[in-house]
Amino acid sequence: MAAAATATATNRRVILKEYVEGYPREEHMELLPGAEVPLRLTGDEPPGSVLVRNLYLSCDPYMRPRMSRPLRESYTSAFVPGAVITGYGVARVLDSSDPRLAPGDLVWGITGWEDYSVVRPPAAALLAKISHHGGEGGVPLSYYTGILGMPGLTAYVGFHEICAPKAGETVFVSAASGAVGQLVGQFARLAGCRVVGSAGSAEKVELLRTRFGFHDAFNYKEEPDLAAALRRCFPEGIDIYFENVGGAMLDAVLLNMRAHGRIAVCGLISQYNLKDGEKDAVRNLSAVVAKRLRLQGFIEPDHKHLYPKYEAWVLPYIRDGTLAYVEDVAEGLESAPRALIGLFHGRNVGKQLVRVADDAEAGA
Repeated sequence: MAAAATATATNRRVILKEYVEGYPREEHMELLPGAEVPLRLTGDEPPGSVLVRNLYLSCDPYMRPRMSRPLRESYTSAFVPGAVITGYGVARVLDSSDPRLAPGDLVWGITGWEDYSVVRPPAAALLAKISHHGGEGGVPLSYYTGILGMPGLTAYVGFHEICAPKAGETVFVSAASGAVGQLVGQFARLAGCRVVGSAGSAEKVELLRTRFGFHDAFNYKEEPDLAAALRRCFPEGIDIYFENVGGAMLDAVLLNMRAHGRIAVCGLISQYNLKDGEKDAVRNLSAVVAKRLRLQGFIEPDHKHLYPKYEAWVLPYIRDGTLAYVEDVAEGLESAPRALIGLFHGRNVGKQLVRVADDAEAGA
């Protein structure tokens, strides 16, 4: 008897067409029409590979440097023009040669901007099984692109592990309404700190004050003097700064830090779309010495071992409503390029993600 034919599906892909200089545009990416792909591994993949149906894709600022021509060493590799864009996502396992994962499992980790992905080692080994979705106490799958994914662990590590807050300290968060910033502000409040955030619109400032519980917030676009704005908000100085922006904001913060303050450098989004000769200089770096500041850059992959600790700590706060989390969800793979570009123009309100397929496809 002839073997049954392997089922197939149409797989669309978003590729990077060319390296980017300056601000990315939708034309720099392309949604390729679907090609038929098998819904099982073919056996040609390396051991430990996993075939997944992508459900949610995460749009993150760190993806912008990956769109540039690789001119220097970086902590993450550049995208390859003509190849599918990759990033964090949530998916359902369809087939697996990884003994940790079985068909039907839900996972989060690095996947492709496409309907279906074959995730190969070493990325496949970093796919994390989702065990807190559905049923009593379950959380939305989309949260694993944010509060329960890379941005959540980033906020936790930067604030709790690097900045080591003490009750009563003052905390400033830039890009405070984004995926990471909204969490840092709430973590600071839970730690008994006074927290102020900056954002780029009146709507986002109101969100910081009313939804996320920041003690104060300001629109940086309406402040002619950022250093003066920070003095107004922190008359006695800043103990902790969670850095997402860089440039003029970092320079202003350095003037307003208190002695022995801590700065966790998570990202520098104001610099990502500037050419090398256009990037902002840091003019107040002498404050690091004068004020004995600790300024530390970090990336989430270095701290994966802390995820179980973080997950156990944060889940009760999510379930009882202590922590709010706002998502900006774009619908359909075709919307992914515009959603990613929107990050660099401040169009998103909250965590930007793309829904590729309905939760029902995950058996929700």
